[in-house]
Amino acid sequence: MTQMNAQDVPSMGRRQFMNLLTFGTVTGVALGALYPVSQYFTPIRAGGSGGGTTAKDELGNPVTSSGWLAKHPVGDRSLVQGLKGDPTYLVVEKADAISNFGINAICTHLGCVVPWNSGANKFICPCHGSQYDTNGKVVRGPAPLSLAIAHVSVEDDNVLISQWTETDFRTGDKPWWG
Repeated sequence: MTQMNAQDVPSMGRRQFMNLLTFGTVTGVALGALYPVSQYFTPIRAGGSGGGTTAKDELGNPVTSSGWLAKHPVGDRSLVQGLKGDPTYLVVEKADAISNFGINAICTHLGCVVPWNSGANKFICPCHGSQYDTNGKVVRGPAPLSLAIAHVSVEDDNVLISQWTETDFRTGDKPWWG
């Protein structure tokens, strides 16, 4: 048997340093992993006083009312990036006005993006054939619910989208998406 000498035992200072180093490393990695998760659950806010999210085009550029109306005719339903980046249809109501609500393009059946079919004058899901009217109300299943809607407003020519919390004007029900 060998006998332990005092020189063979690491000092407490070295052991404490290694424990601190290990704890610091694990804490740094955990915080680095949790930061994107916390940002995902934090709502995006625009700089304006309305508190909406700025609508963005397919390239990620902010959508302006004047630019949108110059390129889209009355009755047009085209996609922008809306709340949480979800595809949302802006509806051109008049030659000089975008509708005060946008229609979320995510199908309530299986989550497919539902395209606007201008020939049939309705939204038709390519996955299982669900159909929605011009305002996104479900008219044919298997989708169980109408498409979600959001408020659309214009502040200083910027198009803003915010959460719809009031009664759904299409069905008279409370919003299922809120």
